[in-house]
Amino acid sequence: MEKLYYRRPYVKSFGAVVTDCRQGKNGRFQVTLDRTGFYPEGGGQPGDTGSLGSVKVLDVHEKAGEIIHETDGPLEAGTAVTGTIDWDRRFGYMQNHSGEHIFSGLVHKKYGFDNVGFHMGSEEVTVDFNGVITAEELEAVENEVNRKIAENLPVMELYPTAGELDAMEYRSKKELTGQVRIIEIPDGDVCACCGTHVMTTGEIGIFKITGMIHYKGGIRVSMLCGMDALKDYQKKQKTVTELSVLLSAKPEKVTETVEKLKIESGMKDGKINQLYQELFAARMEQFERSQKPLAVFEEGLAPIQLRQYCTMLYEGGRGSVVLVCSGTEGSYQYAAGSSSSDMRELSKYLNKELNGKGGGSSLMAQGTFQAAKQEILETFTERVKE
Repeated sequence: MEKLYYRRPYVKSFGAVVTDCRQGKNGRFQVTLDRTGFYPEGGGQPGDTGSLGSVKVLDVHEKAGEIIHETDGPLEAGTAVTGTIDWDRRFGYMQNHSGEHIFSGLVHKKYGFDNVGFHMGSEEVTVDFNGVITAEELEAVENEVNRKIAENLPVMELYPTAGELDAMEYRSKKELTGQVRIIEIPDGDVCACCGTHVMTTGEIGIFKITGMIHYKGGIRVSMLCGMDALKDYQKKQKTVTELSVLLSAKPEKVTETVEKLKIESGMKDGKINQLYQELFAARMEQFERSQKPLAVFEEGLAPIQLRQYCTMLYEGGRGSVVLVCSGTEGSYQYAAGSSSSDMRELSKYLNKELNGKGGGSSLMAQGTFQAAKQEILETFTERVKE
């Protein structure tokens, strides 16, 4: 099997002969060729897609030394075919993979942390490091990566002998045997890798960190390169522009404006809550103190307001058990509270009888009923009587 993706990594189409075709899973076929330019999944990089003659190549992987092309249709053994690679997708992976090399190499060189996890997805590339780096430090590394890209350094592919490998300092996530393939970027990285890469760093275009989270004692960094980074920037720029218009604020003032609106919204919520407390206190006066169960239906209450009103009623002695409902006929939200009865048991019963969902504590339960008002009243009253 001739692996063109190593010997000629920029090959976009190639001729080959089908050596075998077997029925695979889920209606797919497993095709092998005498030579291929399709890269098989490995080293964190997904397999290529494209076409072989008239059939689509949906995935490629290597098994027991064979490069298997997963296709949507059969090909006859001995047939000559033309393979065509989805080049935009492949080149994007080459850009991202090469940018990750420089990034991981610089992190290792500057902070001594290892790349312990690497994944290239359709939306982002993630790299896991076994140590913590601050946002400011990551920004500094990001700038250094882009300087390396601008220098248009060669991305070299080396196949050292065993003796040469023993004398070489290189990164690797696992113990290696046999012939080892080394990717070297001058003053950027030296790493064992089986993926595909660009020939010079300038082809990466740009490197951008898009996110960072703490993960398993270290960090997980999200990143993008080249056209993927540009598309991400365009999407985010569009969002900022739309927010700028909605907020009547300059793009650079969007964050400041949102923070101001958040503070104002919190103040309004506090005032609204105070007014509801006053309203509930006034409404509560229409009910006399009683040890009988009390069911109340109110319009337009949010879940938090249901809880507040229910609490005020049972703590104010207006009922031994209080049920407050709000909604439209056939669909209600509810809160049930009591200082003497277990609301968990009541909630389970009412949910079962009234097509409801929800739960809570012994003092308060909350949820929804899919039932008519009269049915709720009758079921509640009958149950609490027991």
